[in-house]
Amino acid sequence: MELKEIQNLIKFVAKSGASEVSLEMGDIKINIKTSKEETASPPVIVQQPTPAVAPEPVATAVAPVAPVAAPTAAAAAPEAEDENLNTVKSPIIGTFYRRPSPDKPNFVEVGDRVNEGDTLCVIEAMKLFNEIEAEASGTIVKILVDDSSPVEFDQPLFVIDPA
Repeated sequence: MELKEIQNLIKFVAKSGASEVSLEMGDIKINIKTSKEETASPPVIVQQPTPAVAPEPVATAVAPVAPVAAPTAAAAAPEAEDENLNTVKSPIIGTFYRRPSPDKPNFVEVGDRVNEGDTLCVIEAMKLFNEIEAEASGTIVKILVDDSSPVEFDQPLFVIDPA
């Protein structure tokens, strides 16, 4: 089973809502467990004791609040442009690296043209370096994660303009 197939399986399990899936194919065994917020321990509420003596009243001035202006058409324009962009998300949890090794140049920079299948970065998970490839051709518009930073599953990493 290839890494891409495993990543797709993880995505499928996460979206399906299943809490645990086990898969055995020949000599390969995969066990995927997801944690949900509902199964997490309930939040602990700490209540502070009330003071025995009532505090003295304090005079405060209330400043008038200015009305908030409605968003303008100019503010809505960037959102319309973002709809055409592709976001590359992390398929796994790990550490994000922009270069194959410290003495090598970065895989991509903002403004670089990439083709489908080009390596954009690597994510280290459990001492394994997983290459993250472009899912579509285009130009790198934004790099959303700093080098050597931890990333979560489904966290946006790159924004690519397919134009």
